[in-house]
Amino acid sequence: MAQEQRLELRLSQKLILTPQLQQSIKLLQLPLLELTQDINQELMNNPLLEETIEAERDSEVKNETSGTASEEETFREPSDDVETPLEKIFGFTSDSYFEERETDGRDLGYFNDNTEDVQSPLERNRKKADLYEHLLWQLRLAYVPEKTGKVAEIIINNLDEDGYLQASIDEIAEAAEADADTVEKALTFVQKLDPSGVGARDLRECLLLQLELLQLKGTLVENILRDGFNELEGKKYKQLAAKFSVTIDDVLAAVKIIEGLEPRPGRNYSSDEPVHIIPDVYIEESDGKLLITLNDEGIPKLRLSNYYKKLLANKKTLGPEEKQFLEEKLRSAVWLLKSLDQRNKTIYRVTESILKFQEDFFAKGFKYLKPLNLKDIAEDLGMHESTISRVTSNKYIQCPQGLLSFRFFFSNAVHSDTGDISSSTVKDMIKKIVSEEDSMKPLNDKQIVDILKDKGINVARRTTAKYREELKIPSHIKRKKWF
Repeated sequence: MAQEQRLELRLSQKLILTPQLQQSIKLLQLPLLELTQDINQELMNNPLLEETIEAERDSEVKNETSGTASEEETFREPSDDVETPLEKIFGFTSDSYFEERETDGRDLGYFNDNTEDVQSPLERNRKKADLYEHLLWQLRLAYVPEKTGKVAEIIINNLDEDGYLQASIDEIAEAAEADADTVEKALTFVQKLDPSGVGARDLRECLLLQLELLQLKGTLVENILRDGFNELEGKKYKQLAAKFSVTIDDVLAAVKIIEGLEPRPGRNYSSDEPVHIIPDVYIEESDGKLLITLNDEGIPKLRLSNYYKKLLANKKTLGPEEKQFLEEKLRSAVWLLKSLDQRNKTIYRVTESILKFQEDFFAKGFKYLKPLNLKDIAEDLGMHESTISRVTSNKYIQCPQGLLSFRFFFSNAVHSDTGDISSSTVKDMIKKIVSEEDSMKPLNDKQIVDILKDKGINVARRTTAKYREELKIPSHIKRKKWF
């Protein structure tokens, strides 16, 4: 095959996201807390940015409104570094620094100035021990052979937060370089530690371990857990009564004891902190009108540094590297300020559009929530669906109806005699129907469908079952109460 070389001219079109555009997209989808962290990080990295103090901002507003302050006065920098000659700033070295200071830096706040209360050792030890620390503390107090103790420590390190063992005997034996008998002995030791039930490999073993402490071994409770666990899970109490030749009342008494056992022994030692949700937008009613307010609490108010702006204005004093560095930081700072402004405008417009579509919900309540999707909002605002998706992800609205996710307002349509209604409304009705049912005779999905049909809502039984599962409502068999 002959080979030849030739030149070709091709035209192509590519869409490339610049770093600035990527940053803008990232800011748009950040929730309030992460946005604050991102801005604080940018404040540390970019010297052109500085946080506006509230008092300074008020003073600036007064000066602008009075019109008495001259252009030069509004540019005046109150900090000391304006007074410092530029030659001194650029000629400053670490040697001159220490010669000038002649102190250990105590006046700079590097050390405690004894003005704050010193935390006592008692307060430092107030931290709640987690499950692993609690078990290791018991292990170190107990007298066990050295080899067994080392294996027990490995077992403790392989427990999950609920206290269940997540590794097999063989895996622990391999990790500890011990035989299976030693691992079994160590596991038996761990399973006798507090809290009761810890070190189990499944729920049944966890519950059986707790029976030992209650001295219920050899009773009907143990027999049900050992040989009737599947019937217990399915609430087939009559089958259990026949299986163990006891009355249904005896089975119900045993079930009541089992329900009082702890399925998650490590629950009380969880180190998980509660997650607090901060709303991104407030919708409040005032004089019969709904007002939208963006939540800017805790977000640093940014502005360009006057000092560095003056420095850039007098470029003759800067070297090429300093000039390039400051110009890059200036462009980055300006783009960040524009992106933050654009983010606020977009969130406000999306909230305004949601308010327009769901006006009846905000005025009359949950029952009037309408079907809505991202495309409706995108067409209303002339934006792309992906932009609406970014705005509405991980953000919340505080309104008279409560703290609601942006995504709460988007739901599918369900046909009814009065027109299409929101699937969220149907789910709320299913939840209400189940909460009002007789717990001794719970409603099955077919009966729930019939009740909804009487209310003019046509929903298939399969759809009802899907909505019930999304609401984490168990089937009627598992909801049935026997006592």
